[in-house]
Amino acid sequence: MPVFQATTSAPVNIACIKYWGKRDNTLILPTNSSLSITLSQDHLRSTTTARADPIFSETKLWLNGKEEDIKSGGRLERCLAQLKKMRKERIEDKNPNTPKISEWNLHVASYNNFPTAAGLASSASGFAALTSSIAALYGLNTFTPSEPAVASPSELSLVARLGSGSACRSLFGGFVAWEVGSSLTGEDSLAIQVAPQEHWPTMHALICVVNDAKKGTSSTSGMQRTVETSALLQHRIKDVVPARMKAIEKAIKDKDFDSFARITMADSNQFHAVALDTAPPIFYMNDVSRSIIALVEELNRVSLAKTGHLVAAYTFDAGPNAVIYTEEENVKQIIEIVVRYFPQSDTNPFPDPFKLFAGKQPKAAPLPEGFNEGVAKVWEVGSVKGLIHTRIGDGPRMRGEDEALLGRDGMPKVLA
Repeated sequence: MPVFQATTSAPVNIACIKYWGKRDNTLILPTNSSLSITLSQDHLRSTTTARADPIFSETKLWLNGKEEDIKSGGRLERCLAQLKKMRKERIEDKNPNTPKISEWNLHVASYNNFPTAAGLASSASGFAALTSSIAALYGLNTFTPSEPAVASPSELSLVARLGSGSACRSLFGGFVAWEVGSSLTGEDSLAIQVAPQEHWPTMHALICVVNDAKKGTSSTSGMQRTVETSALLQHRIKDVVPARMKAIEKAIKDKDFDSFARITMADSNQFHAVALDTAPPIFYMNDVSRSIIALVEELNRVSLAKTGHLVAAYTFDAGPNAVIYTEEENVKQIIEIVVRYFPQSDTNPFPDPFKLFAGKQPKAAPLPEGFNEGVAKVWEVGSVKGLIHTRIGDGPRMRGEDEALLGRDGMPKVLA
């Protein structure tokens, strides 16, 4: 009997226009549209293997080697139900000879190569990988350009959204918008690609890992409190985000980094202002986060005075970790400034995927002329636990059998 199994990976996406707040908690319908950049899976990804087999007595999920509960009526179950329905209606009902694998239980193993629940969008890549792997298993997406997909990425984004709102954006590479929609059923609240990764290949990202521990206030509970108590959120929904979405899409299409940077930083700041406007207030950033903001603002001030242009844009999701967007030519200088103020331990070497430092640990370089050295203090080693240098990436990828996370027995492999 053939083995019905598929392994895919999906990327992290980091929002420039933030999603914060739901108008429907079950369908995960947002209060506003959002826009993100998909980061390269070469550095950050979730990988998922899904197998259907009539001998499985129940559906099981393992995350990073630990079995997770599948709650009745919960997010995961809703995602699985939608994918099974798609398989049945679009493939099995149309061809009586097709194996009825939608009726079988599943074993699903997923692995993140970065910390979970630390504000690095692990749920987004995780549910995107789960959706894409089961879609591949069910024949809804073959990942073969010559064969039209039974379900488009936007259709699959509707499923991923049921698991984690921002997961819908990880069904695409490049620059991705999640449209707020207006339908009560959520059928028009989906992800679309604004521009592919090839559109702006010089855009890079530096992630400063400030804290890789599980955050104190989850995004789900934080959003609910904000919707219930923040007056600023209502202003953001009605008056701010619609204009910002149009402006940042234009900036992306024009490859206008100055406009992109201003909008991205303003939206990050407002998102955290909304969190502070929540009762009781939510603090996702810390003093290290604020020091990183000060460094980027000072670097931009100096650059603006000299060249008339900005060089970096910070953004913070629901956590203290900073993502700094910049053009490729400026990454080395930004890393050198960051390590000057946040020294790195020699026991935690910088991966240096783009060979900026010839494989050596980056060292502090002289500050640009006119840079105010006192804009932030020099922190102790470990305040920024690590740096991840990456760039814009693609959407979900099909993985080979050698990367499968399930063994021949359908149980999770022990990963080294």
